[in-house]
This record gives sequence, structure tokens and C-alpha cells, in this order.
Amino acid sequence: MNWIDKLERKYRNLAIENLMYYVIGLSTLVYGIYYITHSYNLIALLELNPSLVMKGQVWRLITYIFIPPLLSPIWIFFRLYIYYTLGSALEHEWGSFKFNLYYFLGMIGTTIVAFIINSPVSATYLNLSIFLAFAKLYPDYEFYLFFILPVKVKYLSFLNWIFIGYTIIFSPVIFKLTAIVSIINYFIFFGKSNLYDAKNRRNAYNRKKQFKSNITNITRKDYFHKCTVCGITEKDDPDMEFRYCSKCSDDYEYCINHLSNHEHR
Repeated sequence: MNWIDKLERKYRNLAIENLMYYVIGLSTLVYGIYYITHSYNLIALLELNPSLVMKGQVWRLITYIFIPPLLSPIWIFFRLYIYYTLGSALEHEWGSFKFNLYYFLGMIGTTIVAFIINSPVSATYLNLSIFLAFAKLYPDYEFYLFFILPVKVKYLSFLNWIFIGYTIIFSPVIFKLTAIVSIINYFIFFGKSNLYDAKNRRNAYNRKKQFKSNITNITRKDYFHKCTVCGITEKDDPDMEFRYCSKCSDDYEYCINHLSNHEHR
């Protein structure tokens, strides 16, 4: 993420510190007003409505992130508290600028979706992207479901990815776009890392498979190492050293005498 580091060096002074403090604080205020008045007028005034934005109500590009889920007070308290905890942990890990960038990229993705489908869009997937980022950085962190059952956050993230995958495969195009574009910040920050991890897992699987194959060969052939050139094994010479050639395209093994003296395959 060299380009992110460059942006941070240049614009770090513009970062909003404790961003989630303001987001959750204003969300709590909006919920309080709604809970007292039981009126959807405030919600309608804040939601991201592209047609009204084009008419000059540009505050909607920001205020929709302050609309909380309209749940019971107890559930809304825990939900907002969890998102505050997740966001604060990410800011502590990355610093204010990178967390700001991650959050605002998610907002940009959400806005793009809203204008593509020309319909109001909530901050659901934006909040989900925060959870996915936290799970990526702290996979073994435990939440207590129903205050009793400890569950590692990486397992909860699997459920979220299943939900996203189901949406992309089976839902209408509008929801497909919402699921993909609204978490574009996650792919920007972790896409390369995920590919690297997948490559490492594949290599580890191949090494494990090769090791099992070698163990089988020991049982079948009664040797573990064999030179591709001269055919000598450790049974022939217990003191002989064997190496794999880094320039050969496959797993060809050579004794120390032919390691630097063979035709590369």
C-alpha cells in the first residue's frame, strides 16, 4: 500500500481523530430523537437519496451514516457499542489517516451504488466492511454470543462472507452491486494480502501433499532422497547430502555432487 503511505505523509493533518466517536455519538443522537418522536421525518431527511442530492441536498452524502438500525434501545446500544469498539481498534492499528481513508472509501462505494441504482442506500455494507477489516486483523478475538458463548470473530466473518456471496449469486443486480461496490474499501486494503495468503495456503498444501508422498515413497522404495542424475540414495551413502534445485521447474532432487553440475529441467 505504498500509495496509501504517500497519501498519509502528505495529508495526515487532515485526518479526523476518533472518527467513530463522532459517528456513534451522532447516531445515538438520531436514534434518541427518533425514539422520542416516533417520526420517520428525521430519517427521511438524512438518508442517501440520489434524486434529492441532485436537487441540492448534498448533506445526504454524509448524514446517512448517522442513521442507526431502528431496533430496541438495548439492541441498538450493543450494536453501536460494537461498531465503536471495532472502529476504534482499527484506528489504533492503522492510525487516524488510514482508518479515515478506509471509512471514506466505503462511503464513496456506497454513494456510487446509490447513484447507479438511483435509490436510497443504507450504511449496512459500510458497517459490514468495518467488521470484515477487524476480523482480518484480529481473527482470534472473541465475542460472547448472548453473553455466554465465546465465538472467534473469524468464524463470524465467514458467515458474513457467505451472506455476501449469497447476495452476489442469487440476488437481483441492484443488490449484487450493493454487496460488491459498498465494500470496495476492504478489497483495496486487503485484496493483495488475501491473494498472498491464498498462495501461501496453496503452497503449504502442496508441501504437505509432497511430504505425504515422500513418506509413501519411503515405505514403497525404502529410501527418502534420490539424486536425479546418478540415482544415489541415502541408503547407498548415509553421509551424502541432497538438495532441490531452485532453477529447475519441478521438484528434482540432486546429491551434493550434482547440485551444481546438471542440466536444468
